Amino acid sequence: MTITAEKTQMTLDFEPGLLERHRNLRDCIATGIYKRGLSRTAIDLNESPGNLGNQLSEDHQRKFGVDEFELYLEKSGDFTPIYYLVEKFLNNGKSVEKEAASAEALQAIASLMPLLKKAGLA
Repeated sequence: MTITAEKTQMTLDFEPGLLERHRNLRDCIATGIYKRGLSRTAIDLNESPGNLGNQLSEDHQRKFGVDEFELYLEKSGDFTPIYYLVEKFLNNGKSVEKEAASAEALQAIASLMPLLKKAGLA
């Protein structure tokens, strides 16, 4: 007897350009935390605002860990950091806009080929 799980398609609706706006994942998370409010988020993460600020800074002594990241996602509902990771690692560095522009450019080149042949350039 074979039991198969029902397959579902996951769709993501996010604003492209996260890689251009953020230097790294920590910067993306920090932006969301500061936008939401450092003190408010610190309470949700059971941290002091000063300690949370240090974790988000360039300080190499204190790190914003994976457990804190999961708790932040759960408490804030801000999934922008996940979208950042998707754009960085699953999109192979290509944005939807770049792919559309590439396809459009290829179509334009293909339409020029007959003219180039008539002119004796191809």
